[in-house]
Amino acid sequence: QVHLVESGGGLVQAGGSLRLSCAASERTFGSYAVGWFRQAPGKEREFVASSTWTGRSTYYTDSVKSRFTISRDNAKNTVDLQMNSLKTEDPAVYYCAAALTAAIRKTSDVRNWGQGTQVTVSS
Repeated sequence: QVHLVESGGGLVQAGGSLRLSCAASERTFGSYAVGWFRQAPGKEREFVASSTWTGRSTYYTDSVKSRFTISRDNAKNTVDLQMNSLKTEDPAVYYCAAALTAAIRKTSDVRNWGQGTQVTVSS
């Protein structure tokens, strides 16, 4: 079981940028696939981005491609989500996720969740 703690959420104007960070407790974090999900009020939690354990392969939902970038540092046990050109449809609670699996693409792939961090975008 890996403990995940997100940080970096906040309020930003549309078109602005935020960087989310997730710190993991597990020293074998480098063996985990990691990802970011988000959940807006009244909506289901949805996949945003993920990285395989090596970081060589990354995946994004279509709505964030070319705007968001996921990156991991296995030496520091962290995974970040750089969010650029934020839109008014991006606000949500963003969750860090991890699993001992090849890749994370949906909520059922996830075995470990962070507590979430709020992202708010003003128009």
